[in-house]
Amino acid sequence: MNQISSSATAGIAVRTEALELARRVLRIEAAAISNLVDRIDDEFLRALELILHCHGRVIVSGIGKSGHIARKIAATLASTGTPAYFVHAAEASHGDLGMITRDDVLLALSNSGESEELLAIVPLIKRQGGKLIALTGNPQSSLAREADAHLDGRVEEEACPLNLAPTASTTAALALGDALAVALLDARGFSASDFARSHPGGTLGRRLLTHVRDVMRVIDNVPCVSETTPLTQALLAMTRGGMGMTAIIDDQQRVAGIFTDGDLRRTLEKNIDLRSAQVAEVMTRNPRTIGPDALAVEAAELMEQFKVNQIIVVDTERRLVGALNTHDLLRAKVI
Repeated sequence: MNQISSSATAGIAVRTEALELARRVLRIEAAAISNLVDRIDDEFLRALELILHCHGRVIVSGIGKSGHIARKIAATLASTGTPAYFVHAAEASHGDLGMITRDDVLLALSNSGESEELLAIVPLIKRQGGKLIALTGNPQSSLAREADAHLDGRVEEEACPLNLAPTASTTAALALGDALAVALLDARGFSASDFARSHPGGTLGRRLLTHVRDVMRVIDNVPCVSETTPLTQALLAMTRGGMGMTAIIDDQQRVAGIFTDGDLRRTLEKNIDLRSAQVAEVMTRNPRTIGPDALAVEAAELMEQFKVNQIIVVDTERRLVGALNTHDLLRAKVI
């Protein structure tokens, strides 16, 4: 029993220590990012201007853990309106340097600022007239001194208990890269629609690039009847249409109303004679409509706001051009 009790006690101690260590890591990394705030100064603005006035692309480079962060920064820049790509520092000296032109800006990441692979290519970049932005943890380093703009990403300590593994320093570099990308995004007037165009395969792309006309059922596939149609015929049209509704139109094909499953239930509650009634007596007049050029997500928001499952699509003269329901939006992965 004593052995079991000792094992349980040891297990609790290990778990407690692990939790405290994890919390310490987060506190150190949070402090590392917080300390960057006061370093957003003229050097940051200089880096911003260099990129904004760049006629080429931003080449982001680094090696080791800094290389992984550089790759992510390049991806963030590219997706937010700043043409950028990653070049591995070691590969640059073996042919990849040919990808970099005098119109480009090199953003070089090195916590020490003394990475030999980066320092080897800096003179070549400078010789052809390229600009250098250095992101380091040492403002007095060789890389920082050679840079046209220096972003100070130094940290007081790494989150690693040995103070060796790049942890807080890589987090700080990543945060600085994000700050630069977002500042550039704002300066360029980059919009959500611009972002969607570079992410056409993602959820945001579908939401911002898909219009009502892309997902609606065109008029030939939309059940519609006139106001004088007997209710029984309107029910048959609604059933054949498979949309849970039928549009009610006038002689000019303008939408006068809609008759839905909900309208049918309300009609039954009123004990109206289905065989003698006309659809105009029980339809919903002036229903919610939307234009074909609206975003599909706007249609989804309208349907959610007014608790309806279908919406009629009309032109500027309120003539019927199509309709869609929740299933159409689900198929298009808009919702």
